Amino acid sequence: MADWQTLSDRINNVAPSATLAVDSKAKAMKAAGVDVIGFGAGEPNFPTPDYVVEAAAEACRDPRNHRYTPTPGLPELREAIARKMLRDSGYEVTPEQVVVTNGGKQAVYEAFQILLNDGDEVIIPTPYWTSYPEAVKLAGGVPVEVFAGADRSFEPDIDAIEAARTARTRAIIVTSPSNPTGAVWSRETIEAIGRWAVEHHVWVVSDEIYEHLNYDGARTSYIGQVVPEVRDQLIVLNGVAKTYAMTGWRVGWLVAPEPVAKAAAKLQGHMTSNVANVSQRAAIAAVGGDLDAVYAMREAFDVRRKAIVAALNAIDGVHCPTPTGAFYAFADVSGLLNRPLGVNGSVATSSAELAAMLLDEAHVAAVPGEAFGAPGYLRFSYALADDQLAEGMRRFQAWVG
Repeated sequence: MADWQTLSDRINNVAPSATLAVDSKAKAMKAAGVDVIGFGAGEPNFPTPDYVVEAAAEACRDPRNHRYTPTPGLPELREAIARKMLRDSGYEVTPEQVVVTNGGKQAVYEAFQILLNDGDEVIIPTPYWTSYPEAVKLAGGVPVEVFAGADRSFEPDIDAIEAARTARTRAIIVTSPSNPTGAVWSRETIEAIGRWAVEHHVWVVSDEIYEHLNYDGARTSYIGQVVPEVRDQLIVLNGVAKTYAMTGWRVGWLVAPEPVAKAAAKLQGHMTSNVANVSQRAAIAAVGGDLDAVYAMREAFDVRRKAIVAALNAIDGVHCPTPTGAFYAFADVSGLLNRPLGVNGSVATSSAELAAMLLDEAHVAAVPGEAFGAPGYLRFSYALADDQLAEGMRRFQAWVG
């Protein structure tokens, strides 16, 4: 490009999605004939439940669904999401509080575009999902990381959160079950954050997209149910992608106080307008149905969870805590750094270098901890087929030696 063909500081200051970058490279290698085992993308390998697909097929044949819908979403879907909130989260919201978005990422983006002015700060418990700080930056905000390690089961400490608060603190992100760690925060932690936010007039952005993926008796605590007073300053993010194996359908939503929801619809009206009509009809079937298919997938994830944790902990130099939510294993690989690995005796000085070597030499794709604010870790999604999981772990162990 010529010297004058500069791009905005806004886009130049944002990092690309590390999870999508790993997934893209793995898919490119596969397309070139390389047998890659992909632990990168958080995408269930199951097909979307049949009853959801049938609802979409029927919707395709109805000319009503060949047109625009209202920007905030089909009234029927917004009503279904409100009923789902009462069923799962334990408190009432109105359909007018719901805005249907093109996947969960758009809900994240819109939330911070609505809340932040230049220089406003957002407290992000770390390790975090890779897109949170970038969405904050795109809104002119400043991400403020508050780290909680494996010694705390990756659960944030309210005193550390308070120490990070300044006069510019505008919001805090709550994400439980967590991507990338699989941690499910205790009810006590959720309550403490909610009461802290109410006391200090801080918005809460609660990402609840993994709400139904819990193991070993862990339960998702919904901040809007635990601390009712926080609902006037709460934005809930969710979607059908993870729960119903519908990543490709691109249906997410946010639930917020009505003035915030109206602002989100106004913003979306200039961005994408409505979500695809057929996808919305499919989502109605998903959120309006029972959770039997979800629980069946969760049972399969549980088997894989146990298998991958055991396999990772059997590798010399790797330590992986047992996650109790989502479908990720977050392994401490600091013991593999600065030592010869693989047939070439390659040496990695960071988890980012380690992930690159593992992909290039063992053809196993994982996401480095740097993407989540946690150097020294690798994230493995166990949402892939059982045989692929076993083969990927076999390769990893053989490569380490």
